[in-house]
Amino acid sequence: MTQMHNECNRETPEELAARIFPDLTDILLLSRALTHRSYLNEHPEALEDNERLEFLGDAVLDFVVGDWLYNRYPEMPEGDLTRMRSALVHTAQLADFARSIQLGRAMRLGKGETQAGGCERTGLLCDTFEAVVGAIYLEMEVEGVKRFIYPMLESCADDILINHKDEDPKSKLQEWAQGNGYPAPVYTTRDVSGPDHSKFFVVDVIVNGKTYGTGSGTSKQAATKQAAADALNKLHLSDWKPTQR
Repeated sequence: MTQMHNECNRETPEELAARIFPDLTDILLLSRALTHRSYLNEHPEALEDNERLEFLGDAVLDFVVGDWLYNRYPEMPEGDLTRMRSALVHTAQLADFARSIQLGRAMRLGKGETQAGGCERTGLLCDTFEAVVGAIYLEMEVEGVKRFIYPMLESCADDILINHKDEDPKSKLQEWAQGNGYPAPVYTTRDVSGPDHSKFFVVDVIVNGKTYGTGSGTSKQAATKQAAADALNKLHLSDWKPTQR
């Protein structure tokens, strides 16, 4: 469910913990996981933002999701496991997990970021979700993270498989290019606009000197992925399957 701008900073860390994961008791650690650097600039008493926890949570998620996939799909080959993991830890998917637990209500953002709708932004939701995972790991280790994340993985993994959401358009475009004897696609940023807290990117994808697609988005990653998807669509390759190895 999409959060409204005025719902940022509406829930305390204690309330969040009680609602989503009562076993989490280190409220100071959770507070840090919810603290964006824009909040720290206005509230120096907060001491530390969530970027280190985000780094840790990102690494923990890669392992835990890989472990879950290995056991959940015992017949799945390595290439498919890799694509599934990429889909499950993708920025958009982690942001969806964050929305499912209404994490935006508890994110601690500065006034400017709040007014810009920061608690709705996919990138910030993803980053904060990773930081919360990092906090859970530090207090409760891997088993705590598994209890937190496994129900979310169960809720969406089959949908990803059925609807082929694990197929990364960048990987598909690269395999098509290599299969036709072309060099790897090159992604170039054509334009960047907007203020620092809300940038908008336009990216072109070029194969063998020719522009095949263009994408846009609020992150370079999103714009790049959209450019690859646009190229596949123009090449009538949206349903094309890369060769299994």
